[in-house]
Amino acid sequence: MSERPRAVCLLSGGLDSSACLAFARKEGFECYALSFDYGQRHRAELEAAARVAADLGAARHLVVSFDLRAIGGSALTADLDVPKARPAEVIGLGIPITYVPARNTIFLSFALAWAEVLGASDIFIGVNAIDYSGYPDCRPEYIEAFERMAALATKAAVEGRTRVRIHTPLIRLSKAEIVRLAAALGVDFRLTVSCYDPDEQGRPCGACDSCLLRLKGFQQAGLKDPLEYRS
Repeated sequence: MSERPRAVCLLSGGLDSSACLAFARKEGFECYALSFDYGQRHRAELEAAARVAADLGAARHLVVSFDLRAIGGSALTADLDVPKARPAEVIGLGIPITYVPARNTIFLSFALAWAEVLGASDIFIGVNAIDYSGYPDCRPEYIEAFERMAALATKAAVEGRTRVRIHTPLIRLSKAEIVRLAAALGVDFRLTVSCYDPDEQGRPCGACDSCLLRLKGFQQAGLKDPLEYRS
């Protein structure tokens, strides 16, 4: 039986969450990867998450299914156009239509529940507050608030058996720094998918905010993104 501490790692299959999983592994955790099939239009990320979890040696990869299309309100869960080719100075201003209402709160709640079942005190999430798309649930103050709530919300915490820590190793890194970190940690970029609007073959569009931020990160890091972009 492994003596390493267990950690739940949220894994979308994108660049940031893959780097976060690799970081948790480097820190000595036995990693339990958690992904979500929530009705998102970019479902290619689920296949990517499975590839990354296997490649980085996750002890288990769990996919939880629920349908946020019933709520909608986002270009990722409703029949709304994904913004394309937005100027760099516009990305990060305001909250874009690709924001999924309360998504990280939902995701972290599942992670908290699984962590309690696993007897884990640590949750890793690859949120970033530097090169990002303006999502309110990626900010440090949000993560700090969730961690405080977690101390009140579980049997294990109330009984004093654990206190959950939310790890955000990427939160203050630029996208270029994340690319360099991922490369140093051995992330295979070919396995990842970051695009909000990939085609049926999983090829990224090259024009959505996520693609543009990723491409900018690789360019500034002095590395080549191995993915084949449609444009």
